[in-house]
Amino acid sequence: MQFSLIICTYLRPEPLFKLLQSVRKQILYPNEILIIDGSTNNETQILLQENIFLNLKYFKVKDEDRGLTKQRNFGISKVNQDSEIVCFLDDDTILEENYLEEIIKTFQSDDAVGGVGGIAINENKWKPQINGIQYNKKKNYLFEGYFYPEGLRNVVRNYLGLASNLGPGKMPLYSHGRTCGFPLTGKTYEVDLLIGMSMSFRKTVFNEIKFSKFFEGYGLYEDADFSLRALKFGKNVVNTNARLSHFHDPSGRPNHYKYGKMVVRNGWYVWRIKNPNPNFKDFLKWHAITILLTFIRFSNVLTENDKKAALREAIGRTVGWWSLFFYKPNRKKLSALSKEKDI
Repeated sequence: MQFSLIICTYLRPEPLFKLLQSVRKQILYPNEILIIDGSTNNETQILLQENIFLNLKYFKVKDEDRGLTKQRNFGISKVNQDSEIVCFLDDDTILEENYLEEIIKTFQSDDAVGGVGGIAINENKWKPQINGIQYNKKKNYLFEGYFYPEGLRNVVRNYLGLASNLGPGKMPLYSHGRTCGFPLTGKTYEVDLLIGMSMSFRKTVFNEIKFSKFFEGYGLYEDADFSLRALKFGKNVVNTNARLSHFHDPSGRPNHYKYGKMVVRNGWYVWRIKNPNPNFKDFLKWHAITILLTFIRFSNVLTENDKKAALREAIGRTVGWWSLFFYKPNRKKLSALSKEKDI
């Protein structure tokens, strides 16, 4: 299968270079690599001029095409017409040598698969269960002989009956799904959501839908939005053999206040993609969890080293929540999702 790799980048020349070095070592190499650069300087362009990578095409976008969502759609428009698969990677990831081989094998093995994601091994906290030990299910999530130590937010949700009633990667009707990923079992699991750092789709999906214009700038949760809409054209799966590392480089990220506000407003938008007309119970749970997570973020002012960051994000979450009662994300666009190819 011919496939294209799109990497959108913004002011991260060094992390991008490390990623491309890992792409160079892949067992299965892309037919084309599209670098979509939204940087406001020329450092990335200079670096790529000084270091040659096979099949690489570089595009420096103008102001009107800057931002993750716009850059992804720009990249899709430049993909070779013969490509069957379009892969996306964050510019602060590094691949294991068989990553792309595993992604393509997953598509080849099942025609019903429309999207495939991988696993960030440096963020994987799953551990094998030990025989004879009784695990507290309020503090640990158990799955196929493995356990995942829950963080404070999920422990509190477990005790309050607000935890997700579905497995990893699935979005319940009140949103706020499990973000623990999967243990490294070597299996492939069906999911609702793929993560933007590592997601690939059949090119035919992009003939029907594009990344939503609602998510501008940093584009938080645009991957969740696209994954949900892509389910109309095939199932999404995570292959635990498709492994990479994700380093969350801080450069190019929004300030903590804006991030906190986006968590709530963008989260509300994606929730309504999944559940356009929630019943009272789902409505109550979504808001209860949002308020709970905001309080926990406020408590981090006392427990974390970067107290200002925690406070700013908590304030952003608070403002984002209150704003929903005065001006919600555009419901007209939301209701048109099933009809429009590119919103």
